[in-house]
Parts: sequence; structure tokens; C-alpha cells
Amino acid sequence: MNDIDIDLFAGPGGWDEAARLLGVRPVGIELDAAACETRAAAGHRTVRADVSAFPLERLAGRVRGQAGSPPCTTFSAAGDGAGNAVTDQLAELTRYAFAGHDKRETHRRMIAAHLAGSAWRADLPAGDRAAKIAKAAASAVLVAEPARFIAAGRPEWVALEQVPAVLPLWEVYAAELRLRGYSAWCGKLNAADYGVPQTRERAILIASRSRRVGRPEPTHYDPRKGCQLWGLPWISMAEALGWGATGRPSVAVTAGGTATGGAEPFGHRGRDALEAERDDGRWVLHTNRDQRPDGSRQTADPRSAPAPALTAKSGGQWAVKLHRGRGASCDADRRDHPGDESAPTITSAGGKAGANLTWVTEQESVRITVQEAAILQSFPGDYPWQGTKTKQFEQCGNAVPPRLALHVLSMATGIPLPQSATEAAA
Repeated sequence: MNDIDIDLFAGPGGWDEAARLLGVRPVGIELDAAACETRAAAGHRTVRADVSAFPLERLAGRVRGQAGSPPCTTFSAAGDGAGNAVTDQLAELTRYAFAGHDKRETHRRMIAAHLAGSAWRADLPAGDRAAKIAKAAASAVLVAEPARFIAAGRPEWVALEQVPAVLPLWEVYAAELRLRGYSAWCGKLNAADYGVPQTRERAILIASRSRRVGRPEPTHYDPRKGCQLWGLPWISMAEALGWGATGRPSVAVTAGGTATGGAEPFGHRGRDALEAERDDGRWVLHTNRDQRPDGSRQTADPRSAPAPALTAKSGGQWAVKLHRGRGASCDADRRDHPGDESAPTITSAGGKAGANLTWVTEQESVRITVQEAAILQSFPGDYPWQGTKTKQFEQCGNAVPPRLALHVLSMATGIPLPQSATEAAA
């Protein structure tokens, strides 16, 4: 294969769905079996392999473009100075990788030592903590894998995505790429600014050897900041899912819930009744944030305000409850009604099944479906997720939103956006 495009840590196909709209067909490198099955069902090319063990000599002089979303690193959670020390180690490892030197094992040991000497996860028993540290260190060094592939394949363009805390490392990438003749940009992008019905912020790196790159032009805007002459307001959850009350903002979910895969605990009658109440607009979002001594939590009105970003730590604590006193006001309500917005972030939740958004009345609850979560990630509603419900939610929550990836790839490749992505901003 000559002039191939590759997608590292390809997952279920977020980058690939976007690339398809631009006429690009990457080869995804992915190890997880369920994700590979999903990719196959969606028609995406895949090599099932461990990215860190892939023979780079196969790529020399053959790579046209490289996208990727390496696994979330844990360095930012270390605290007590260890986080900065680990970041420095990863930056040094990245520079070595660009220079063609393999120092992964050395830096893995150093990162593990930094974590062991910090207060990170000191609440765990010694044996459990040691295992957690070993896993964290092994995961952290994966953020340098794209640099090894860039050094070997010297692609024309590069597009990388990660959690916001990885931005300092993307800055190292950008500096190294500029030394090698690339135009490079890195920064934080909010997926809602690009038509994704979710306020998911991500650190993005874009680079090209053949064109000047910069921040992709947003197509949507935060309506709290006032109307704009160009673009459209953020897309609400209600609008994305086809609910009647389209002024309600999107709410994001994570993988989480029951160990059985998140199947609904009762039949369609209960869900139908709850959805009728939902469509009538009588809902209040309750989160696990800002928990007070009396056990109450932060609330927001899903009809007119965004839910705060939901992370893997939120567990199953997020709920939308039936609001009997519609129109009533309280301090929490006034504080959390900043205006129409999109959903917060959809993430996975450490392998737990189900989704962390639950529609609740005093009697019953309904978990969001994989298909609904996929729509909030900007995947097609009929995307062919494979594996257990646990794995399906995990794949969905970890993926880059295709609509965000579309704008990033367009900037990286120079391929114009399809009309469907530009007419919204007209």
C-alpha cells in the first residue's frame, strides 16, 4: 500500500466516519476486539494490532496522513508536584521519539517512580496501589506513540485529539513538527462549536507539510454570548434527539450503570410514560456536582440551560427528575440557567455498563440508550455498535465526535468541508 492514511488507537471509528465524508479511507490500528468488530460492521478498514508493538518499518515513506486519539493519560491527576514531573517525562519521551530513539521503557519506569513517591492513590492498599501505578505509567507513555509513527512515516498531515490536560504535550509535538518543516497548530476546541450536541472540550493538534494550518472556523456559537451574524446556536439535546421541546439543551452521558450492560429495568410502558413527561418539558437535571451537606446537588433546567460536563467519575449519579413545581424558582435554579447550550461531555466510565444519564421520576427510571448516546456524539443513530452493552457504551464514550473530527481533518488535509457541514453556518 502506497500513500496510506492511518488512524492510531482507532476505536470504533470517530476519525474514520469523518474521513469518509472527505473521501479519505484510513487504515485503523486498534487492539480492542469489540471496537474492531464495530469498525468492520461500519465498513472501516482495520488492522487489529497493538500500536506500541506495530512494526514501524512497514510505514517508512508510505504514510500520507496520520490521525489518532491515544488513550487518556493519568499524569494530570497525580498532584503534589508529581503531575508536573510526569508531564516533563512525557515531554522528554516525545522529543526522543521524534528523534528516532526508543526510550519508552526507561520513561515508563521513571513515571511509575514519580507516582509511587507522590500521594497519588494513597488511599489504596499497597498492592492495589502498585498495580494502579503500573497501569497508569504504561498508559501514560502511549501519548508518545504518535510521535514514533510521525518520525517513521513522515506523513503529509497530522491530526491528534485528547483530553484538555494533554495540551502541554501537543505543544511539544507542535514545536518538534515545526522544526521538521510542518505548519502546526494546537489548542482547545469545544465540540459544540462545530455542530456536536455536546459541550465536549478537547486538546487538538493539527499539522501539515504542504499547507498552512490554524484553528478550524466554528460553525456554531454559544447563545449565552448573544446572537451572532454568522453561524447557528449550539445544538440542543432535544433537537439532536428529535424531542418536541427543542429549546432544551443537550445533556451528555458516560458509560456507566449496571454490570449487566445497562438494559432498561422495565418495559416500554414505563419509558413511554416518562418520555411523555419529558416532552412536556417537566424535567430538572440533578448532578453529582456541588453536593451540599443536606445531600442535595446542583440542578439545571434542561429546557434552557446546559448540563455541566459529565465525566467518568460521575458514575450513575446524574439524573433528570420530574419537576412537579414547573415554573418555580430556587437559588440553584437561578444559578444554573445560563442559557441554551449543548450537552456536556460523553465519556466512558472505567468499563461500567449503561449510561450515566438516567431519566427519573419518583417511581421509575430510564437509562439512555446506546443509540441516543451515539447521536449526542454525532455518530449516526444506526451506527452498528458491537460487543456487550458495556463495551458499546465504552466505545461510544471514548470516541472522538465525528463532526468535530470532520472540521479538524478538513483543516489538516486541505479537503473542503462537505456542503452539509458548511450550510449550517451560512
